[in-house]
Amino acid sequence: MSGDFELGRLLLEGRAFFALIVIVLVFSILSPYYLSVSNFLTMASHVAIFGILAVGMLLVILNGGIDLSVGSTLGLCGVIAGFLMQGVTFSALGYVLYPPVWVVVVLTCALGGFVGLVNGVLIARFKVPAFVATLGVMYVARGVALLITNGLTYNDLGGKAELGNTGFNWLGFNHLFGIPIGVLVLVVVAIVANLVLTRTAFGRWLYASGGNERAAELSGVPVKPVQISVYVLSGVCAGMAGLILSSQLTSAGPTAGISYELTAIAAVVIGGAALTGGRGTVRGTLLGAFVIGFLSDGLVIIGISSYWQTVFTGAVIVLAVLLNAVQYRRRPKTPRPTKDHPTLVSKAS
Repeated sequence: MSGDFELGRLLLEGRAFFALIVIVLVFSILSPYYLSVSNFLTMASHVAIFGILAVGMLLVILNGGIDLSVGSTLGLCGVIAGFLMQGVTFSALGYVLYPPVWVVVVLTCALGGFVGLVNGVLIARFKVPAFVATLGVMYVARGVALLITNGLTYNDLGGKAELGNTGFNWLGFNHLFGIPIGVLVLVVVAIVANLVLTRTAFGRWLYASGGNERAAELSGVPVKPVQISVYVLSGVCAGMAGLILSSQLTSAGPTAGISYELTAIAAVVIGGAALTGGRGTVRGTLLGAFVIGFLSDGLVIIGISSYWQTVFTGAVIVLAVLLNAVQYRRRPKTPRPTKDHPTLVSKAS
């Protein structure tokens, strides 16, 4: 019996990894092109966008929050990048400024961080529920993107050598050591996030505040700064994802990133994180992103209708939530509050 229990626990905790293996095996059998090197790199470059968003979302969910604005933030950041690449016109001076690509990248990521800061301040300082705050910011960001473009799309963002602003498509099309740049950005983001969560005081504070905010606050954890920080980091991740997506498409439109927030949340959930906060890993989140990405691309390769793709993806998400409920249902009971446990007394009161 104990052997069966251990096997079940292993399968439950490693479900994202095993699901990814099954997906790769099934689609490799159904299509000879699925597991080719070129297709694998193409799928990985698609996953990179969702993966970067999902890493930022993981930080928010570990804190016990949710960020519904990342898709709109991605779209807004892409539009701003396109706007800057097209040149900033100063009518009074009769001058058009074409900023270099590195300036566009910095400003775009800063904008993503600013949107995250707005979310964090609303939630941490003004006590607006995360769902409501980020939902409102989602609509504002999408509306600003539509206003800037008037509903149109910025095309041909490659830049011109004589203007000194070439190189934007480097993020989307270039390779380093045979690996797409977007995938390398995802690897760097994941490594940094994992080090922050496992090797720094901020990571310990994040897990503590997500697990029990009141107890963490009484223990000296700077709960509000941590809460604001995770939303800022989520916004920066959305800005990076917006840059990569716009670079891959060589265009930036105000409707980019619609429903991407749901994909990011799904990747975190499939990776085993608890939506109640305090539980989750970067490794699991990346596996969740690859599960969604490889499943979607596999369905496209074998010619499945986009409607059925939505059905399959939704079924995977529901199954992941059910498995999460099974995994975390046996949580340790909270001891009864006593005078010897002031944290518990305060929480109970």
